[in-house]
Formats: sequence, structure tokens, C-alpha cells
Amino acid sequence: MLFISMLIMGMIIGFIGIGGAGITIALLTVGFGVKIHTALAVALSSMVFTTMSGAYSHFREGNVIPKTGAVLGLSGVIGAFLGANVSNLISPPVLGKMSGSIMLLSAVLLYIKVYQSDWLFRHFPPKEGLLEGNKLFFYGGIAGCLNGFISGAFGIGAAAFIQLTLMIIFGIPVLYAIGTCMMVILPISIAGGAGYILNGQLDLLIFVQTLVGQSVGAYLGAKLTRLAPRPVLKFFMVAMSASGGLAMMFFY
Repeated sequence: MLFISMLIMGMIIGFIGIGGAGITIALLTVGFGVKIHTALAVALSSMVFTTMSGAYSHFREGNVIPKTGAVLGLSGVIGAFLGANVSNLISPPVLGKMSGSIMLLSAVLLYIKVYQSDWLFRHFPPKEGLLEGNKLFFYGGIAGCLNGFISGAFGIGAAAFIQLTLMIIFGIPVLYAIGTCMMVILPISIAGGAGYILNGQLDLLIFVQTLVGQSVGAYLGAKLTRLAPRPVLKFFMVAMSASGGLAMMFFY
């Protein structure tokens, strides 16, 4: 049942083009009774492999700002590893509610990005030109650590947080923000997953079922994306993120 559920979820993830870490955590904990620390470990560890191909593809297509991505990604490693170790000190009930809250906040940011982009950039106009020099390392170090901590502590990819950070603070256009975000998430998920593994939280059987099921499902689901109207895709992008947070808040 777990493998079949992950296969179906992978198809939905591939279909609408989201990372799916939040809904994966919700399914494992609420649906299958997996301990939340184990669910976070599985979600982050799986993300390493699901993000790798996407990051490589974006890099090959030239959709990545390597220097900015490297600064945020490397500083994010510190934040993610610290977040994973802090998470292990938090009791499961409290961590469940905190993870649900972060997932809901991520859904809100995703809604603003997808449906209210004009409002967003009117009130938070992106910087003109890319940050360089000392400002890049200063702001990049802070932003990377914060986003890494969120991802490591609560098991999500933090894509909504990272993409908005790249666009508004670092002046990166949306297409490059998506590609650079994938580059940033990769080392963050590696460090966060390592933090949980070192604390003995990863269940290998659950991890394999999740990874294989979602990978196969995402491959199949991606082939169907062009068949759906754009408004449908936008709705499910936000709804999937929100449903994971709501499930954690009210049913965990």
C-alpha cells in the first residue's frame, strides 16, 4: 500500500510539477503512522535523488546562475544540518504542528507567486541587476542558512521560500530563479538528510518504497502535464501544498 500510494503521489507530483516533500511527510505520518522524524528523514533523502536530475537539466539548459546558487547552496548546508539536529530535539507532537505551519506558509507564498505576482512585485520589487561582491556573500550566507534551516528542520524543500528570495533579494529573473533554486535545494537536502541519518532516523525500507514509487510515478505523470489546462495546474500546485499542511495541523 505504501509503494502504491507513493506511485500515485509521484504521478500527481510529476503532473503538476512540484517537489512534494510536504505532502509526502503528511502521507507518511497521517496516512501510515510513520514517526515524524522518520518521515522528515525519508522526505529529505528522497529529495536528493529527485532534485538531482532536475538540477542537472536546468544547468544544461543554462537556467542557473552558478555563483549565486553556490553561495546559497553551500551556506544552506550549514543551516540544513543544524536544522535537522535541532528537529531531533523537538517532541513529535510539537514538530508535527510546526511542520504543518511551515507547509501552510509555503502554500501561501506559492499562492502569491502563482496568482498574485503583480501585487507581489509591486510591493516587493526585485532588485535591478544581480548582487555581486561582498553583498552576494553576506546576503547569500544569511539567506542560505535560513532557508537551509527551514528545510532541514521541517523536511520541506523550501522551494517557495528560495525562489522568492532569489527573485526579490538577488535580482534573478523567474526562469533562472527556478533553475537556481534546484541547484540550491540539492546540497541542502543532502545535508538535511545526513543530519537525520546520523541520528538514526532513516527507515531504509520506507525510503526505498518512497523513492522508487515517486520516481516512477513522476516520470509517468510528467508526460500528462500538457493535457491539463493551465488554470487546473495552478490550482493543484497550491492545493497540494496546502493539503499537506492542513493534514499535519488537524490530523497528526
